[in-house]
Parts: sequence; C-alpha cells; structure tokens
Amino acid sequence: MKVLVTGANGMLGQDLCPILEDIGCFVVPTDYDTLNILDKDAVDKRIKEIHPDLIIHCAAYTNVDKAEEAPEDAEKLNAEGTENVARAAGSIDATMICISTDYVFDGTKTTPYLPADEPNPKSVYGLTKYKGELAVKKYCKKYYIARTSWLYGINGKNFVETMISLAEKSLENGNEIKVVDDQKGCPTWTVDLVNGILKLLNKPYGVYHLCGDGETSWYGFAKEIFNMSGLDVNLKPCTTEEFPRPAKRPAYSVMQNDTQTGALLRPWQEALSDYIKLRKEKV
Repeated sequence: MKVLVTGANGMLGQDLCPILEDIGCFVVPTDYDTLNILDKDAVDKRIKEIHPDLIIHCAAYTNVDKAEEAPEDAEKLNAEGTENVARAAGSIDATMICISTDYVFDGTKTTPYLPADEPNPKSVYGLTKYKGELAVKKYCKKYYIARTSWLYGINGKNFVETMISLAEKSLENGNEIKVVDDQKGCPTWTVDLVNGILKLLNKPYGVYHLCGDGETSWYGFAKEIFNMSGLDVNLKPCTTEEFPRPAKRPAYSVMQNDTQTGALLRPWQEALSDYIKLRKEKV
C-alpha cells in the first residue's frame, strides 16, 4: 500500500512513518518543505502524481494558546490546508485519515464523549480543527477522522517532557510544582496512537476516538509521570483559575476509546510506563 503522510517531521509523524514502513507500506513522507498544504495547486499536482492509496494527514497548527493570538494562521493550516488535502484525496478516491482533537468539544459533559456527540469548540484551535473535520467529510467518500488527546511522544515537546524538566529543576531549588487538577482527559502516547490508526483500516469509515484508555487530570498525569520516573518532587494541585491560559480548555474532554469489538488503545498508564522506560534507554 502506498501511503502519503503530511506533517511527517512532527512528533506523531516521526513515529508513524517508520512503523508504516515496518509493516510493508511504501511511505511518502511530506512536510512543509516538500508539500505546502496551503498551496492548493501544489497539493493537487503532488497527490495526483503520487496517487497514494492512503493519505494520513498529521500536519496541523498545534500551539493552542498562540492560536488565540494568531487565529488566521491556525485557520490556514487546520481548516484551509486540511480542505486542500481532502479535496485532492477525494479527487483520486484515496482513503484519508485526518488526525483531530478532543478540543472540538466544550467539556460540559460528565461522561466520556462519543464519536457521534456534537462538537462545540471553545478555542480557536478547536474550532479550526473542527472545520478541518467538516472539510474531510465534504470532499472524501472514504475517510477516518481520528480524534486524539493529550498527545506525547519521544520526538517533540510535550507535557511529559515538560514535567520531567520542571522536576529536575525543582529538585535543585526546592520549589513546588503546581499542576491543574480540574481538567480531565486521556493521555495518549504517539506509538499507541499509530497502532490505533492501523486498526482503523479494518473498520467502517467514519469518526473514531483514539486516546489512552481511562481518564485522569493533568495533576494525576503529572503524579504518575513522577512516580514512574522515580522523581520525588513537591507536587501540588491547583485550579484552572490559578493557572490562566489564553485558550479556554475543556474541563472534561474524556473520550470513549472503545468500539463494539473492544478498546482501540490500551490503558494510558501502561503506555506511559513503556514511554518512561524508552526515554530512559535513550538518555
């Protein structure tokens, strides 16, 4: 199978491409330097030339807070860029997998969000990602929209690495670390997300939630990171109001991770344990 990947140099793409190659796919990795998704004509031409069986769209504007300051930049990448890719994918009848986010929801539920639940984004980032979802539905007959959350991986900036870095500094200066405890979600390792993406290929087209199984708060997530890393830090919970950010986060963005045939991804604690072991091997 020939697979074109956008955003191949990103945190997810760097784990995705080697795994696809390992299972025998012919992978065409692209990023801004080789495929500018904002250039509609270039996208059309490249995708028709390559004629992939599958397009996995990972390219995105992911700086949630900066999107509030530069909404036009987020709109271009997440909405217009995704529309360009979706239109080209539909023109050659390729299957498209679009990576989306839990931030399409407003966080007012108290039970896990289902794929069929109506999105109601409250941030620029969430809104532009939802617009991308709508473009995929409009132009592609064969599509998977894969919503994920709280993503971390070995090849990019993420919450796990931020917490470990803060912990190491706090052990030197004795400062406490405060982490928000009133936002709940599902931590997801990029490698587990890739495995979930591969499972989609055997399922009906549509919208799916691919996130670590179970739920926790950012504080609970940090606590597990420190425990598994053997770091004894002065960790304290705080509220969202105590730690204001430009972009509004959903208070509850837990998503249902299972289908009728079982969980798509394993419990988030198992994935985090494997990630911590992997990063220790690389240090």
